[in-house]
Amino acid sequence: MNQYTSTEIMTVTAARLLSNTDVCFVGIGAPSAACNLARLTHAPGITLIYESGTIATRPSVLPLSIGDGELCETALATVSVPEMFAYWLQGGRITVGFLGAAQIDAYANLNTTVVGPYDKPSTRLPGGGGAPEIATNCGEVFIILKQTKRGFVDKLDFVTSIGHGRGKGDRERLGITTKGPTQVITDLAILRPDPETRELTVVSLHPGVTRQSVVENTGWALKFAPTLEETPAPTVEELEVLRALQARTRTAHGQA
Repeated sequence: MNQYTSTEIMTVTAARLLSNTDVCFVGIGAPSAACNLARLTHAPGITLIYESGTIATRPSVLPLSIGDGELCETALATVSVPEMFAYWLQGGRITVGFLGAAQIDAYANLNTTVVGPYDKPSTRLPGGGGAPEIATNCGEVFIILKQTKRGFVDKLDFVTSIGHGRGKGDRERLGITTKGPTQVITDLAILRPDPETRELTVVSLHPGVTRQSVVENTGWALKFAPTLEETPAPTVEELEVLRALQARTRTAHGQA
C-alpha cells in the first residue's frame, strides 16, 4: 500500500477532477498544487490561468504568488488584469475556478477576509482578490481546504465569495447564471451540494476516515449521501510527480 499524507490525498483527489480540456482559473496555494499536478499527469492539455493575466502557464515550480515571475516566463501569453477579468473571466471563457479559503459554510460560501468581528478581527486575512468574481463567473467552482471546525463553520465571520447563498435559487435571484461550487475537496472527504437544497453533503470518505472524524471536524450538522464511496488512494505515479514538484519548489524558494 502506498504511504501518503492527508494533504497528499487531498491534492491528488482534487487534481483528478480536472480534465484535459478545462480552462482553469487557479488560486495560489493548495489549488495551484492540484491544478499543476493535473497538468503534469492526466491533463497535459489543460489551460491554467492566474489572476495576474498569465494564460496557459506551465510553471516548473509552484508560484509564491500571482506575481511570481515563473508564471509569466512559462505562459503562452500575458494580458493585463483588466483584460483578464473583463474579457476572459466575465466573458464566460473559463470552465473551472479553483479556490481555497479560510472558512466555508454549509452552502459553500467562502471567507478570506477576517476571522472575528470586521472592525476588530482576531485575524485579518489576505482578502478576496479575484475570488468573488471567480466564484460568480467561472462555469463551476472547485474548493480545496483542510477540514477543521475552525474552517468549516456554521456561520461565516464575513462572506467574501458567494457559494450557494442560503440554498437553492439564491444565486439565480442575484442574477448569477453559473453553477457555483460543485466540489469541495478536503483532507478527509469529498463534499458536493445536494441537488435540491444545495447544502454540502459528504459523498466520499478518504481511505481510513470515519464518519465520526468528519463530523468532529465540521461546525454544522453534516449530512451524508445514502451511499458513501471510498476515495481511491493516490497511485505511485501521482505521488512521485507531486513530491518531485514540491521538492523543486522548495529548492527554487531556498527552503531546506
